[in-house]
Amino acid sequence: MINELLNGSNIQIVAMLGIFFAFITTCVCIGVFKKYLPQDMGREFAHNGALSAGKPRGAGFIFVLVFIGATCLFAKMNYEIAIYLILVAAAMLTGFLDDAAKAPWGELKKGLLDLVIAIMVAITFLNYNSNTITIAMTGDEITIHPVIFGVLVVILVWASINVTNCTDGVDGLSGTLAIITLISIYMIDKVLLINDVFSYTILIFVICILGYLWFNATPSVLLMGDAGSRAMGLYIAIAILKTGSPLLYLLVALIFIVDGGLGLVKVSLLRFFKIKILKNVRTPIHDHVRKVWDWSNTQTVFRFAIIHIMICVATIYLIML
Repeated sequence: MINELLNGSNIQIVAMLGIFFAFITTCVCIGVFKKYLPQDMGREFAHNGALSAGKPRGAGFIFVLVFIGATCLFAKMNYEIAIYLILVAAAMLTGFLDDAAKAPWGELKKGLLDLVIAIMVAITFLNYNSNTITIAMTGDEITIHPVIFGVLVVILVWASINVTNCTDGVDGLSGTLAIITLISIYMIDKVLLINDVFSYTILIFVICILGYLWFNATPSVLLMGDAGSRAMGLYIAIAILKTGSPLLYLLVALIFIVDGGLGLVKVSLLRFFKIKILKNVRTPIHDHVRKVWDWSNTQTVFRFAIIHIMICVATIYLIML
C-alpha cells in the first residue's frame, strides 16, 4: 500500500521501514495482549510438558496478524499474495480456536481443516503459476499434469503444516528452525533470480517470528500454539512452491521432517496398519534427545539449529554451482 502511494520511489526505505515496523509492532502487541491469550494446560505426553502449564499460548494469533498487516502496508500486493494471506489467516485461526478450546480438537477435525486449506493453496497456485518444476541442482525442468501437480501440492502443504506443528515442543525450537528455513528459501530465490514480489513477504514473516522469539527464548513466558505453528508450516510450503523448485523442501525443511514427521509416520503406521516402528525412540525427536540423551532445552535448540543451518548452507551452495 505504501509502495503504491509512493509510486515505487524510495522502495528501499519503505522496505526497511516495513522490517522495523514488523518487529516493533510484534513485540509491542505481544507485550500488551499476551495477558488475553488462553493459558496452556500442559502437554501430558511431552517431556517436561507440565512446565508449560499456565503460560499464555496462541501467540501466533498476534504475530501472524502483524505479518498480514505489515505485508499489506509495505509489500507490493497482488491477488495471489492476498489469497495466500487469507489462507495463512485461516490456518492461524483454526489453530487458535484449538488453542482456546477447553477440550483439544480431534486429529481428524484438524486434519480435514488442513486438507481444505491445502486444496485452496493448490488451486490458487495453479491459477497463477506454471505446473512445471525445476530441479534446482541441474536446471532441468519437468512439466507435471495439472491434476497430479495439484495433488502433490496438497500433500506438500498438509505435510508442512503438520510437521511444523509437531516440532513445536521446545522453547524457541520451531520458530528458530522456521527462520532458518525461510531465510534459506529467500536466498534460493536470489540465487535462482526469481524476481517476484512475494520474496519480500518472506523477510516480513521472519521478522515477526523474531519478535515472537523475544518472548519465547528459554525460559519462555508464552507459547505460539497451533495458531503460530500451523501458519508457519503453511507459509513455508507456499514459499518453497514460489521458488519453482518444491523438491528443495526435502532439504531446507529436513529437520522439521525428521523431528515432527517421524512421529506422524510412527503413529499412522501403528494406528492404521498395526505396524510398530522406532520402538525405542520417543517422538517427536526433540523429546527423545531431552529424555534419553539428557540434552537441555537450550542444547536441543542450538544443536538442531546448527545441523539445520549446515544442511541449508550446503543446499544453497549446491544450487550456486
